[in-house]
Amino acid sequence: MKYTFRGGTHLNEHKDTAPLATVRLPDPAVVSLPLSQHIGAPAVPVVSVGDYVKVGQVIGSVEAGLGCPVHASVSGTVKEITTVHNANRQPIQHIVIENDGKHEWHENVKPFGKPLSETSFEEIVEIVRNAGISGLGGATFPTYAKLQSAKGKAVTAIVNCAECEPYITANHRLLLERGETVISGLEVVMHALGITDGIIAIEDNKPDAIKLMRKAVKDKPNIRVCEMKTKYPQGDERQIIYAILGREVPAGKLPADVGCLIVNAETASAISRAFYRGLPLVSRIVTVTGDCVKSPANVRAPLGASYSELIDFCGGCVKPPKKIVCGGPMMGQAQWDIHAPVAKGTSAILVFSEEYEKINSYHSDCIHCGNCVAHCPMHLMPNYLTQYAQAREYEEAEKLNVMSCVECGTCSYNCPAGVQIVQYIRVAKGALRMKKK
Repeated sequence: MKYTFRGGTHLNEHKDTAPLATVRLPDPAVVSLPLSQHIGAPAVPVVSVGDYVKVGQVIGSVEAGLGCPVHASVSGTVKEITTVHNANRQPIQHIVIENDGKHEWHENVKPFGKPLSETSFEEIVEIVRNAGISGLGGATFPTYAKLQSAKGKAVTAIVNCAECEPYITANHRLLLERGETVISGLEVVMHALGITDGIIAIEDNKPDAIKLMRKAVKDKPNIRVCEMKTKYPQGDERQIIYAILGREVPAGKLPADVGCLIVNAETASAISRAFYRGLPLVSRIVTVTGDCVKSPANVRAPLGASYSELIDFCGGCVKPPKKIVCGGPMMGQAQWDIHAPVAKGTSAILVFSEEYEKINSYHSDCIHCGNCVAHCPMHLMPNYLTQYAQAREYEEAEKLNVMSCVECGTCSYNCPAGVQIVQYIRVAKGALRMKKK
């Protein structure tokens, strides 16, 4: 049986990097580490210019409220603490470290030391918090807080391996190369929450990963692999829950409210590395591809390495780039700075030429075809939401549940008139949030 959900759309997958083994980027001469790589309060520097730091050392800390610490990804000297504007033009503090090339690990980086069976929920939460792990699928919600919110509610833990966005294959390669860490990370989560039902959810465009993971869990009766039909946005947690368990997450509620906890594949792997090896989150796998990139690849890169360094590592550009996107082409964010740093939520760097842009350049008024309504995975009415946003009648859009939109882009992708539906919806949601402040 292959699991699926209502709505959604089939995309040109462009999974050209799936057969390519992950390669490691040599540590760059300088890394620039943002102190806000997660949902919640930015970290505050706990080092000063001129300090010598080691790999895995905490350089930014969040003492109160929701947030994650930031760790040094190379050893060397703190060159400067500066403010940089991100893609949203928000000022973010960065700690710039000049690499000494020694890659010397901090003495606090060591395994927890107790068997999983003897480890408490509180201890696991603290391990995950101290490792600075946030959602590596792109949402960047602090994982320790997700565990806390699911305690006593979740009865099923799901590892999201859908990777439904075009081009991105980082999770696919992780399953093939380090699948055991994904499984062991899931087991840590299950133990923490007292869960006896674990699921690894993989789309059917990854048959090699499905076969490998099923073989790996054949002697683990509490964990099963669920094969899902390839359809966008299958990776959205609401769609996974409905597809596999037939449960709908009510508006304004969380997966834990319907008995589920979901973590991304790389997040599960990071949890495993933190528990069994004591490793904080200092690197991640990034898919570097697009029609401009000479030799597309999946690259394990230290956090703080620049996009330009990853692109150069992949052979540079074979044609002038028109657009650089962080993440997938559907929900990713266009970047204005090619020297922006890899952060915890950077799953992909896509570099597209002007020719690619022309493919999607047609625009006209709405032709009332209803495609956006038919394909919306949240079963909204994007046509009316757009009209209300254009008229600045945001309260009317709110009555039609505009805040339930997950901004997956399915409506815009299927619009023959090329109406920028998601952008209008974002404007409406932003206006409503501002009004409630």
